[in-house]
Amino acid sequence: MSAVNSPSLVEPGLDPRWITDIVTRALDEDLGPAPGRDVTTQATVPPSGTGTAHLVARADGVVAGLVVVEEVTRQVAERFGLAPVTVTFTAQDGDAVARGRVLAALTGPVQVLLTAERTLLNLASRASGVATATRAWARELDGTGAQVLDTRKTTPGLRALEKYAVRAGGGTNKRMGLYDVAMVKDNHVVAAGSVSGAIEAVRTMFSDVLVQVEADTTDQAMEALDAGADFLLLDNMPTPVLAQTVRLVREREAAPGGPGRIELEATGNLTLDRAREVAGTGVDYLSVGALTHSAPILDLALDLIG
Repeated sequence: MSAVNSPSLVEPGLDPRWITDIVTRALDEDLGPAPGRDVTTQATVPPSGTGTAHLVARADGVVAGLVVVEEVTRQVAERFGLAPVTVTFTAQDGDAVARGRVLAALTGPVQVLLTAERTLLNLASRASGVATATRAWARELDGTGAQVLDTRKTTPGLRALEKYAVRAGGGTNKRMGLYDVAMVKDNHVVAAGSVSGAIEAVRTMFSDVLVQVEADTTDQAMEALDAGADFLLLDNMPTPVLAQTVRLVREREAAPGGPGRIELEATGNLTLDRAREVAGTGVDYLSVGALTHSAPILDLALDLIG
């Protein structure tokens, strides 16, 4: 095994404060409120026992979430008053790995290794599953000029990790939540009275954010464009309609006094086998909620070797 300098080269990385918080909450679930206890491990393994465990991929995929491993073992050791675990990484977040690949070697108190096992596997396996699903889309879209996007359809409490995993898999984050980009949907239009009314209301109250408008038809897309939308979400459009809409928007961009470059995002009922077809319409992004809401985990294991 050859060591690597860091468990991640993914930018931007995860906020260390977020990692600390999510690990604390995950350990509280497993051990009970701090310091908590692992009744099986603490009864059967002496505190003085030391050993090494390998974090191993049990399936081919793309790894993500290794950045949480050291924090999990650190917090467990601190809770139990035991020596820290030394972690040597042999893979990085974003790496494509084969079944049987050792991702890290963990050496220290066996109590810590066994108690930390499930929490670090839950987080890393979940993140790796998202990264693996994302890589399949990114690979399919390679060379088309389009990128795969995630959505807000994330596991509550794990959004930062799952969106980080999307980046590790080669995807893109469009917005992190309701606070950083305005998304005008049909219900907002009904509430505001019109597309232009909704856009104007957002710009009046929150002038610092970009405004995206969801459109189901070409007419709705052009109306949103006329109203000053910064980019468009083209929802559930058949491929010919999507292609026509993209063409009309690009023509409007190129016209004298046009709005400038408008980013276009296709979404709704997208499948991997249609990815290149949809990208061929000229959209900038394919928005795929399944990256985070339906990706199966990547099977990882922590094997005690001595």
